[in-house]
Amino acid sequence: MNLSRAVGYIIRNEQRRTERSQETVQESTIRRRIRNEADNRRRTKRVCIRNDVEEHNCGTMSEQCGFCGAVYWKEEKNTAHKYTKCCHDGKVQLPAFPDAPELLKVLLTENSPDAKNYRQRIREYNSAFAFASMGAQIKPPRRTGPYCYRLHGQVYHRVSPLYASDQHKESYGQLYIFDSSEATEKRLSNNQNCLQHVFEKLDFMLREINPFAQSYLQMHRLVQEHPTTSVKMVFLEDKNLDMRRYNAPTLCTEVAAIFVGDNGEPPANRDICVYPVGNTCQSISPLNQCCDPMTYPLLFPRGECSWNTGMEHVEERRTAKRTRVTQLQYYAYRLSQRNGFSILHNSGKLFQQYIVDAYVKTEGSRLHFLRQNQKDLRIELYRGLLDALECRAHNENIRTGKLIILPSSFQGSPRHMQQKYQDAMAMVRKFGKPDLFLTFTCNPSWSEILNSMECVQRPEDRPDIIVRVFNMKLKELLEDICKHGIFGTVLAYIYVIEFQKRGLPHAHILLTLDSESKIRTKDDIDKFVSAELPDPCTDLRLFQIVTKCMVHGPCGTININSPCMRDGQCCKSFPKQFKDDTEENVNGYPIYRRRATEPVQVGKYSIDNRWVVPYNPWLLKKFNAHINVEVCASVKSVKYLYKYVYKGHDAASVKIQKEGALDHDEILSFVEGRYVSAPEAMWRLNEFNLSHKSHTVVRLAVHLPQQQPIVYQDGQEAQAIERAALRKTTLTSWFELNKNDPSAHNISYSDIPQYYVFDKSTTNWKKRQRGGQNV
Repeated sequence: MNLSRAVGYIIRNEQRRTERSQETVQESTIRRRIRNEADNRRRTKRVCIRNDVEEHNCGTMSEQCGFCGAVYWKEEKNTAHKYTKCCHDGKVQLPAFPDAPELLKVLLTENSPDAKNYRQRIREYNSAFAFASMGAQIKPPRRTGPYCYRLHGQVYHRVSPLYASDQHKESYGQLYIFDSSEATEKRLSNNQNCLQHVFEKLDFMLREINPFAQSYLQMHRLVQEHPTTSVKMVFLEDKNLDMRRYNAPTLCTEVAAIFVGDNGEPPANRDICVYPVGNTCQSISPLNQCCDPMTYPLLFPRGECSWNTGMEHVEERRTAKRTRVTQLQYYAYRLSQRNGFSILHNSGKLFQQYIVDAYVKTEGSRLHFLRQNQKDLRIELYRGLLDALECRAHNENIRTGKLIILPSSFQGSPRHMQQKYQDAMAMVRKFGKPDLFLTFTCNPSWSEILNSMECVQRPEDRPDIIVRVFNMKLKELLEDICKHGIFGTVLAYIYVIEFQKRGLPHAHILLTLDSESKIRTKDDIDKFVSAELPDPCTDLRLFQIVTKCMVHGPCGTININSPCMRDGQCCKSFPKQFKDDTEENVNGYPIYRRRATEPVQVGKYSIDNRWVVPYNPWLLKKFNAHINVEVCASVKSVKYLYKYVYKGHDAASVKIQKEGALDHDEILSFVEGRYVSAPEAMWRLNEFNLSHKSHTVVRLAVHLPQQQPIVYQDGQEAQAIERAALRKTTLTSWFELNKNDPSAHNISYSDIPQYYVFDKSTTNWKKRQRGGQNV
């Protein structure tokens, strides 16, 4: 009986496959549409206005990676139900750091005056003991608030000569050649807010256990013993390199420091070389494994070396294509939290600086690759830009300089954001204007964040925890909106992640609803959006959340120093006017109901409904965070909203120009203008999405005959032309499709990805078997 059923099942499946293979494209599309509509009707929709919703909680970090022991929340599993952000599925395996010195444990965990001063001034203490300096423009946000390490522009790492010149004070590694008391006096003169006895304890500890301190002292003794010999100290990029290529080394420490005369082979570009005397500091390569321990001696007191180019994946789990550990993989492993005490994760402000430095190094490596490969990989698409530069140079009577392009493949670049904006507008063409605009901001007081703090930590001390929790909350929010349908059936959505001035992540989300779920009347608006203070007698929890998270400012005459004030006016147009009823459409946006009620006391200010930011009560109670919900009432708002969402990350406008030459260096302009805070750096190191959309947008080629863009390597133009003659673009292949497939005659070029898929190997359009979510 079971056998006959199985045979019948196989026969029916074969019949269905045969029938579907004979369908036209339009017939298969109609069949799928009917099936999807039936699924939507069966889907239960959650009522948005009910009051019994519980606050979302991710639980505790009770899960562990089976390979490296990193701890996770259960909701952090990927689609394959694995934890991979730490060691990349077992590919990366690094030695554990030795136990932290007892002195640092005490200073980082206790509440004594010494410990409080150390944690408050930890960046000053680290700078006083560092062997190499980190040069950057630190741009902390204005006004008061939690500490946020924010960097602007480029980062440089430099090392000083062994002896200071007459024009400069002794600093960095130069202080280790003095006795402890003299070195402490010199450090204290430059850092008067630090404590002398803490300096003395740290100096004693580092002289005992830090190999770099011992190397500087050894070089000093060597110079004193042989004053007529010119000697330099070299920290090798890789301590496993053959040191016999130098003259016989006099001394060698655990960090591969060797001392050579001037007749030795010059050090490699990435080796760190310390000379006895010099007028200026020397820049060092961030790719050298000694860069981190020399810059952060209080994070790596035993001189533990960092990433180097020779690190390899675990042999059993490596792939044939990639065998080496990347910088990003290394820092992702080191920044992952594991059980036990960690100097790194307990170092507060210095931890923030280390995270930003780590990300800037990985980003710098990518940008360096793009800069070095400008000549090897060209595309005629940039020819128009070059023509414009040559025309401008001719008009200004100056020569054309170098042309450096930052391509759209680099995430966060201006070309990348412009491309994302164009993709979003293609979705508008397909699905119509967005109906709702949400802004979801991280709440550092979430219980998951507070429960993860150790000892005396505060939320701003752990940007790694903040971004992980926000990423989980964002996924849950999107699931409520898109799968559970709290606003109705969502046809399409996009979101973009940004970071506030103090580093907290927030998401801009645009939603497009189906025709049955459209918000058309003022009753629909009032059902989903409120701009009034709730009654504390009937819903105390919602009242507390609204007064804590959804009150703007106050600003204006009440508080003229508010960040939103521009020329004496609030840039967000608060306070709003009282309104007894909602108006659906005023210049593209609704005006929400704000009835005149008795003001309530919030902090030291008395506020009423004019100061309330529009919100959805259900979402607010579930996520306990700032969630601004706005209704898009007219198509007039479309371009502004999508431009606003894809405006790009924080940057300053910087123009760098050589005299007498017209340069166009997009990489340098990007690096000089960008701002990076610790949460943003951590978000990128975790490889979380900075933007996402519900549908895949296929970019179709449009060109004149024989004028398609060609990618080629310098010197291989002839081969590229031959290759282009044999391969079709999406446009020329569409012409071929219309010649050979009658079912494609009624499908426009812009709609073809819904019914066919472009096979890049054969450069032909093939009938789509399933899916159809492409635009």
